[in-house]
Amino acid sequence: MSPAASPILLTPGPLTTSERTRAAMLRDWGSWDEDFNQITRRIRQRLLAIAAAEATHECVPMQGSGTFAVEAAIGTLVPRGGHVLVPSNGAYCARIERLCATLGRRVTTIGYSESQPVRALDVEQALTADESITHVALVHCETGTGVLNPLHEVAAVTARHGRSLIVDAMSSFGAIGIDARSTPFDAVVAASGKCLEGVPGMGFVIVRRTVLEQARGHSHSLALDLHEQWTYMEKTAQWRFTPPTHVVAALDAAIAQYQEEGGLTARGARYARNCRELIDGMRALGFRTYLDDSVQAPIIVTFHAPQDPAYEFRTFYQEVKKRGYILYPGKLTQLETFRIGCMGQLGEAGMRGAVDAVAQALQAMGVRP
Repeated sequence: MSPAASPILLTPGPLTTSERTRAAMLRDWGSWDEDFNQITRRIRQRLLAIAAAEATHECVPMQGSGTFAVEAAIGTLVPRGGHVLVPSNGAYCARIERLCATLGRRVTTIGYSESQPVRALDVEQALTADESITHVALVHCETGTGVLNPLHEVAAVTARHGRSLIVDAMSSFGAIGIDARSTPFDAVVAASGKCLEGVPGMGFVIVRRTVLEQARGHSHSLALDLHEQWTYMEKTAQWRFTPPTHVVAALDAAIAQYQEEGGLTARGARYARNCRELIDGMRALGFRTYLDDSVQAPIIVTFHAPQDPAYEFRTFYQEVKKRGYILYPGKLTQLETFRIGCMGQLGEAGMRGAVDAVAQALQAMGVRP
C-alpha cells in the first residue's frame, strides 16, 4: 500500500501524522552532532512551555514508548521505601499498579468501575487515613475507555496533604490543559505519538526541579534513570544512550505545526469537534457510547458492540479498513466494545468519512442499524 493510500489511524496512538512530520524523518542525524543537540534543547523547552512549567520543572526525554517513561518516573521519583496510591478506573491505571509491584514499590489502590471518574474526595480520605502514602499516581485520561479524571482537584488534595503527584498524561498532554502554575504536580509523563501528533518512540517526563535533584540513586535501572539522563543532558546536551534520532526530528516538526495551529487551545478544540461529530454520527447509526458525555474526554470514544448475530469485530475491522480507516479493539474485560480515536490528521473527509465507513461496513456485514 503506498503512503498516499495508507488508512487513517483512528487509534489512541500511533496516529496519522502530517506529510511534513513524516518528511522530517528522511534525514539521518548524528546523535552527538550539535545540530541534533539543538533539536533536543528546543523540544525540551517547548514541552515545558506547553505545561507552563519553565520556572519550576525540567523536561527529561526518554527513549521508548510512553510506558518506558512512566516506569522511569515511578522508578526514579519514588524511593525504595515509598508508597504509591493509585486511583484505578481502567487498564492504564492497572498498568501503573503492576509497575509499582514489579519495581518493589508499595502500592495501594482505590477501585472504581471503568465508566466512573476518580473522585478527589476518595483520594483525600485515603491520604488522611494512611500517612505512609508518599505519592499519588493519577492517569489523567484513561485511554482504555476515554474517561477524563479530575486532575486539578486531585492535585489540590495531594498538595494540601504534602504528598507528591505523578500524572500519566499520555492521552491528554497537548490537548487538555495542564498548567504547572495552577495545578501542583511533581511529574507529568507523556509521549511523542499522541496529541502532539509525532511518531511513537519517545516519552518524556516534566518533573519538578527540586524533586529531580533529590532523586539520585532511587532508580532500579541504568537505562531508565531520569536523574542520570537529566544530569548528562545538562552537562553535554546529549542523550546518554543512542537516541531515536528520526523520532526526535519528527517530534520537533510536529511541535512546530502544533504552535502554528494555535497550540493547546486550537488542538483541543479540533479534537473536541472530532469527538462531537463522531458521537453524533455513531449514535445516528444506533451505536451507544460506553461513557456518559459528562466524563468523556475528546481523545478516544468507546462504543458498545452491536447486539446483532451478524456482527463480529474482526470482520467489522476489516470492512472498515477496506474503506480507509483503522479502528481499535475495546479494552474492557466484561463487555464487548471497540474504540475510535479523535486524534491525528484525519484528512479532508474527517470524522464524517469515518462514520460513513462504519455505516458501509455494517451494511456489507448485514448488521442492522
